[in-house]
Amino acid sequence: MPQREEKTIAKNRRAFHDYEVLRTYEAGIVLTGTEVCSLRENNCQLTDCFALVRKGEVWLMNLHIAPYSHGNIANPDPDRNRKLLLHKNEIRTLEQQVKEKGLALVPLRMYFAANNLVKLELAVCRGKKLYDKRADLAKKESQREIERTLKNATRY
Repeated sequence: MPQREEKTIAKNRRAFHDYEVLRTYEAGIVLTGTEVCSLRENNCQLTDCFALVRKGEVWLMNLHIAPYSHGNIANPDPDRNRKLLLHKNEIRTLEQQVKEKGLALVPLRMYFAANNLVKLELAVCRGKKLYDKRADLAKKESQREIERTLKNATRY
């Protein structure tokens, strides 16, 4: 029997530019039925999203899921806070890591897992300084230049 692969709903590309990813976690997310239908239409925005640990629970803030196009008056608020589902020991370690200076919980991507459940890849990140961002851009540019020259050399 062929194994189903994950279907990506949304990625947070800006997170890789602004943060240094230290560790990632896979978390479930509490959603309503119309929100899942809306996610099947790829109506999700992760850009300004972040997570907080409050009273032993992890909450996802500023996640925008557009209202379902065929929904009715029962569509939930698109910008409401959503609860993330993690094991207790994972929540404890996240809480300890976030108490450290400069660490944040940032969602990297949202996807449908193999069993059609919506999952979120949550990362513990440290903010990059401006010179770190410049160094990363210079490194990427030099790598592109090397690939270009190799491509041109193999052409002839």
